[in-house]
Amino acid sequence: MAFRNLIFDWSGTLVDDVAPVLKSTNAIFAHFGKPSMDRAEFLSKFRLPFTEFYKEHLPGPSMDEIEPLYVANFGEPTEGVFELPHARNFLTYCRDENVRCFLLSSTKRAHFDAQAKSLELDDFFEAIHAEVWDKRNEIGTMLEQHGLSPNETAFLGDMQHDVETARHAGVTSIALLTGYDSPEKLAAVSPDVTVGDLGKLRKLLQGLNGA
Repeated sequence: MAFRNLIFDWSGTLVDDVAPVLKSTNAIFAHFGKPSMDRAEFLSKFRLPFTEFYKEHLPGPSMDEIEPLYVANFGEPTEGVFELPHARNFLTYCRDENVRCFLLSSTKRAHFDAQAKSLELDDFFEAIHAEVWDKRNEIGTMLEQHGLSPNETAFLGDMQHDVETARHAGVTSIALLTGYDSPEKLAAVSPDVTVGDLGKLRKLLQGLNGA
């Protein structure tokens, strides 16, 4: 393993939750009289921090109005949320290699807790930093709080914001093509490493370790 510490995003990196997120987003749009988006349009336009997405596409209401609607329309937190291929095997590999694993996500903490427990992925993380609107404002605190050296740490995510967050903290950015942002969107922010999925990342890291 080339890193001693890995920070994981949740949505699009370890789980697929696009369906309920889109459903809830469209319910918010409908509440305020805005047309809904289909999956392709949503994925092309959605971005983090999500406050900026809503400011662009729904500029009138405040986040104090939007957030309760999001939670109310999301429904059962585990419904429509699935473990992505290779997620469990990769986390198990990290544990076997004594790699410290952390979570940094915009996902609501209650949603993460329910989803991780349901999928039995809740025991892999040393610490959870969830419900973070702008990850760039949190990752530095994580490094300091948990004693993580930037040159021994990577942040794994599926969106431009994740790459920007890693760069902000001086850690390696690993972009996964399993989530919200397309390969073209991710390439535009020049991740340090781009891989198709966690299975391919494991093979890459094993190769580096062997070398």
